[in-house]
Amino acid sequence: MKSGGLGAVPSYGVPAKRRWRGFVIAVLGLVILSMLVPLVFLLGLHNGFHSSGYIYEQRSTPSSHKVLESYDRHNVGHTEKKSEGEKSSHVKDLITKFEPTLPKDVMKNYARGNKNGTISRGANEEKHRGVKVPPKSVLQPPPTSNNPKVGRIEQVTDPKTNSPDENGKSCELSYGSYCLWQQKHKEVMKDAMVKKLKDQLFVARSYYPSIAKLPAQDKLSRELKQSIQELEHVLSESSTDADLPPLVETKSEKMQVAISKAKSVPVVCDNVDKKLRQIYDLTEDEADFHMKQSAFLYKLNVLTMPKSFHCLALKLTVEYFKSSHDDEADSKKFEDSSLRHYVIFSNNVLAASVVINSTVTHAKVSRNQVFHVLSDGQNYYAMKLWFKKNNYGEAAVQVLNVEHLEMDSLKDNPSQLSLPEEFRVSFRSYDNPSAGQFKTEYVSIFSHSHYLLPDIFSKLKKIVVLDDDVVIQQDLSALWNLDMGEKVNGAVQFCSVRLGQLKSYLGEKGFSHNSCAWMSGLNIIDLVKWRKLGLTQTYKKLLKELSKQKGFNIAATWPASLLTFENKIYPLNESWVRSGLGHDYKIDSNSIKTAPVLHYNGKMKPWLDLGIPNYKSYWKKFLNKEDQLLSECNVNS
Repeated sequence: MKSGGLGAVPSYGVPAKRRWRGFVIAVLGLVILSMLVPLVFLLGLHNGFHSSGYIYEQRSTPSSHKVLESYDRHNVGHTEKKSEGEKSSHVKDLITKFEPTLPKDVMKNYARGNKNGTISRGANEEKHRGVKVPPKSVLQPPPTSNNPKVGRIEQVTDPKTNSPDENGKSCELSYGSYCLWQQKHKEVMKDAMVKKLKDQLFVARSYYPSIAKLPAQDKLSRELKQSIQELEHVLSESSTDADLPPLVETKSEKMQVAISKAKSVPVVCDNVDKKLRQIYDLTEDEADFHMKQSAFLYKLNVLTMPKSFHCLALKLTVEYFKSSHDDEADSKKFEDSSLRHYVIFSNNVLAASVVINSTVTHAKVSRNQVFHVLSDGQNYYAMKLWFKKNNYGEAAVQVLNVEHLEMDSLKDNPSQLSLPEEFRVSFRSYDNPSAGQFKTEYVSIFSHSHYLLPDIFSKLKKIVVLDDDVVIQQDLSALWNLDMGEKVNGAVQFCSVRLGQLKSYLGEKGFSHNSCAWMSGLNIIDLVKWRKLGLTQTYKKLLKELSKQKGFNIAATWPASLLTFENKIYPLNESWVRSGLGHDYKIDSNSIKTAPVLHYNGKMKPWLDLGIPNYKSYWKKFLNKEDQLLSECNVNS
């Protein structure tokens, strides 16, 4: 018993060692696999394995040929019965669906391939590698997959939009891709070469000081300096691509080479950074100067008569004194109160001509129309000859020189022609003044000369006053049948501007803050009531009071006009006049076409080069383009 008990071996010893040995082998196997798997991915061996579910996007790896080949082999048994046309269509479908996964050289070679859909270069490469190339009859589309991602990619694929971007890479065919959006909405940059030269000049100037300090870079320094001088000379004479000399591309390439060399030279970055900041500050100062200069030149341009208009006025004046003149045959009409009298204040021959021509063109009856053009001494004779040479239906035209008028009210203070006043006013919003937002509007109002109308036309009872920047598009007969009651001035009210908003301009004089401002341009005046109420004397009194507050008469003219006609305005329907064509770019074309009167109030008049192009045609079509003097003076038409 004892010996048997001492020499016995426990029954669980051997199985325990075996289990321990198996565990050690399993751990070693996992360690080895964990080392092999990264090596497989690093060496790219995983690309050779077949996968029928999801394809990784490999744009630049040669293994993409194998991906295509694996799909070809998958359906070898099903391709024998397909016709040649089906084979070609399947190839195109395959390329279309998986185009992003193929290298560019494969796509190019497919485009060059024959009608059977073979890819010659790919086949040659596979032969050199010792890989068997499947026959052209085995090319088939890949098997369908239940993967929702695959189906989604097929829906958004568009071969037309899969073109290279600026970096030469294909756009990703997916919704929200900026690359696709950029290609669909790409616009050609205006004066791209000029901007490119400026950028090159900016970079070259920043590197030049650092390169010039290096003795070993004398040659590069001279090359940079020469290129900088050449581009400076080119840009000093050219502001657009059309002005650039023929060899400018060669100079740009030469500058680019010099910049590349400069960037390869090790320099102190702080010096380049300082120079860049210095050039940036100088550029900001230059931009600020040009903005101020542009604003000044713009204001000078809109306030100055074009050169061609001066030429026309001078030629007309010279021709007036060379020819003989008879007395005006229609002198009786000028004082006949039964006719319809229109008054225009203007020193612009063509502007006044367009107003009269457009009015007569749309009038049902022109023989009862009389136009009185009030001008200054400088343009008086040009106006006289122009309206004598040109006929406007059966209407009569009278030209008056405001400076030579003989009236008792002007004996002490001779009058000078003043055109309708236009003011650009900014104020807080009337509906929500606490919001702090300012609103800007253009207000056109009577000038000092308008208050001479009752004395100039002492025998007339009613007149229609037209500004010289309006165009008439309908018959104005309805204006003469209006019953204005006790009102004096029939005008379109401008209720987006109320007198309460102009308190800082109107002074402390009592007035209703809710009263709307009114606009000149189209005004029907009852001269009988004007004389009865003594509005001219009221205006002069207000002008004197406001002049003391403002310090000069010009600033007080339009506030005095607004206050003179307070509660004396007969509101015309807003549909009568479409205003804003001299400053607003966003006016609807339909409202312009249907409006009886177009008013070009603002700085951009239609006869100026700075006029808004979309609105010029409505004005130009009433010019007398057949007149020889227009072509001689190069008047734009």
